[in-house]
Amino acid sequence: MPYISGITISGGEATLQHEFVFALFSAIKFDPTLKNLTTFIDSNGNTDEEVWRLLSPVTDGVMLDLKVLDESKHRELTGSSNEKVLASIKYLAQQNLLFEVRLLLVPSHNDSDQDLKATAKFLLEIDPHMRVKINSFMTHGVRAAAREWPAVTPEELARYRGLLLEQGVEELV
Repeated sequence: MPYISGITISGGEATLQHEFVFALFSAIKFDPTLKNLTTFIDSNGNTDEEVWRLLSPVTDGVMLDLKVLDESKHRELTGSSNEKVLASIKYLAQQNLLFEVRLLLVPSHNDSDQDLKATAKFLLEIDPHMRVKINSFMTHGVRAAAREWPAVTPEELARYRGLLLEQGVEELV
C-alpha cells in the first residue's frame, strides 16, 4: 500500500465491463484500507452516457482517446462513429472527471493542420484548460490494416505540439 496511490482500469475497453468496474471501484471506495486510492479509467470513450453516470460516483478521473474529430476520418481509422466519444468528452468534462484527452496522431490520416486546429477548438470550447496528451502512432501491436501506416517522426511530433500550443492548448503533455 505505501507504494500504490491508485488503480487505473484499461486494456481492451474498460467500459465494456462497466458493471465489474463499478463493483471494483465501489469496493475500493468503501474499504477503509483502500479508500484513499484513486480510481481512473483509460477509455476510448465509445460508450453511452448511462455508463458514465453509473461510474461517475466511484471514479476519480478518465483518460479518454480521441482519434479524430472528423466523423468520416474516425470511421476510416476505427470502423465506427465518434458520436459517443465526443459526447463522452463533453459529459466527463461537465462532471469534472475528464483528466485528459489523448490524441493518437497518425501521419497522413488525422494529423493535418485542419484536423489539429479543429480538435483544439472543440476541446478548448469545452474546457479552456483541457489537458491534452499526444500519443504518437507506432506500428507495434496494431491490426493488419494499420501495419503499413507510417510512424510519427520527431519532426512531426514537434509540429503537432507547436500547432496545438498556437491554438491555445495550455496543458499539453
